[in-house]
This record gives sequence, C-alpha cells and structure tokens, in this order.
Amino acid sequence: MATDVDLTNPIFHSEEQATAHMEADRWPDGVTCPFCGSVNVRRMGGKTQAGMFLCNDCRDKFTVRTGTVFERSHIPLHKWLLATHIMAASKKSVSALQLQRMLGLGSYRSAWFMCHRIREAMKPAKIGPLGGAGRTVESDETVIGGKAKNRAYKKEPKKQTVVTLVERDGKSHSFHVANIKAKTLRETITRVVDRQSHLMTDEFPAYWGIGEKHFEGRHSTVNHSANEYARLGGFVHINTAESRFGLMKRAVFGAHHSVSEAHLPRYLIEWDFKWNTRKMKDGERAALALKGAEGKRLTYRPAH
Repeated sequence: MATDVDLTNPIFHSEEQATAHMEADRWPDGVTCPFCGSVNVRRMGGKTQAGMFLCNDCRDKFTVRTGTVFERSHIPLHKWLLATHIMAASKKSVSALQLQRMLGLGSYRSAWFMCHRIREAMKPAKIGPLGGAGRTVESDETVIGGKAKNRAYKKEPKKQTVVTLVERDGKSHSFHVANIKAKTLRETITRVVDRQSHLMTDEFPAYWGIGEKHFEGRHSTVNHSANEYARLGGFVHINTAESRFGLMKRAVFGAHHSVSEAHLPRYLIEWDFKWNTRKMKDGERAALALKGAEGKRLTYRPAH
C-alpha cells in the first residue's frame, strides 16, 4: 500500500485488481479459511464463483469479503476501497450524500450504511489506558446539536453530550454520555485513564473529588469563567481537548450538519481514529482502516 492516496490506482476502478489487492493484504502468507483456519484451500473457477475459495477441510466456501464489514454487500469491492480511502483522507469527514455522488451509488441508504461500516472498521480493538506515570491526560466535555436561533419554527434540537479524554502528544477517546454528573464522568475517566496520570480539567464541579480519590491528587484545573486558559508556565491547560472539539464540530457543521443520538458513537469513532492517526499519511491511515475491517460485521438489524 502506498503511503499517499492515488485515486488513479487501478484498485479503485477494477474489480479484479481490487480483489487481488484485498487478498494480498489479508492473506500475505497464503489464503487461510476464515471458518476453521485451515490453509488447505483452493480457488474455485467459473464466472459465478469468481473470487471464491473452497476449504478442503471444513468444506465451507468463502471470499476475501467473508468475516469483514464488506461481507454480503452488493457494492463492488473497488468502490469499497475507494470509499475507505476517501473517508480516511477527509480530515473533517465526508457526508454520505457526497460519497453517493462520487461513487455513483444507487441510493442514499447504501452510501449511509457504507459509511457506518467503514466507521466500524475504524473502531479500535481496545480502548485505553491513556496516560501513565509522568503523562498528562486532559478531559473536557461539550454538547453537539443545533441552536434554537437557527430554527424559525421548529423547537430547539436535543443536545448530545460528548466527553473527550486526550493524552498530550498521544491518543484520544471520545464518549457520548447521557449526562455529565460526577458519577458518569468518574466511571468514564477511571475506566480509560491510567491512574498514574496527571489529570487536567476545567473547574466543572463534577470533576471535584475525582483527582483526589482516583489520581492521588494529581489533578489540575483551569478556571475558564475567570478567563484563565493556562497557568504554571503553560503546563496546566485543556487546550488539546478543546482543539479536538474544534475539529469535531467542523465535521458536524461542514459535512454532516446534524448527527442523531443513535449513531453519534460511530461518528466519534471516526473522529478519534483520524486524530489518533494524524501523523500518518492518508494511504497509511486507509490501510489501517482496511485491516480493521477484518473480524467485524455490521448489519442493518441486530442478529437474533
């Protein structure tokens, strides 16, 4: 995989080359059965079985899509590759409508679900821990949602609360929470942040007690209500967390315009993924997302 996204690459336009690229990426040491792990497999022939393999041990058939977020999709694989690269390269997101137009997809529903499958591929295998001894983690909260003054007749839309935890010069994890009460913040922070870290917050009362009880006093605050944004020579601040919110809100305002409560966590996964891979080139970020597509499924309806 090249480190830069070249949209003229044949893998984005040829189904045969896209399939070969995905097979080489998924099985660099030879094809293995996703059902039983056997290497005793053979490629099947014929137009109706193009790209299909048969496991000689468990006798199951599979393709490179099997066991990935692309499974059972009727969208060509080369369009999946192109969509993944476009989303990985769009620093402030791309809307499903835009993707539908760019890829020539038949329906908005297909493009919308395609985006969510790719976000599922961007989901980390493990969350945390952030920080550690000698490391600093910032915590801040914000709300996402429209304003009443922007609506002439409809009522003000419901606000969604988001908490972001950011390790300085490191990764971030964002969470949609029902409220920002002390119990909610405590459960989120202690689950994700290493307790040897130095915690930075503003003076929101819900943070009181968290630092003393769970971080042994390694908790510093800035008082935004008094126009204090940094102190102790710039060590105490939450500007990193606030910059995360700036990028997040640009994505909402500029690309999506609105995000529902039900699907907000998936958008947070995308924005965290792009922040956490900010030092990568677009091609490297896309390759990581493609690798994350393995071993995951996302269907329209939960399986019963």
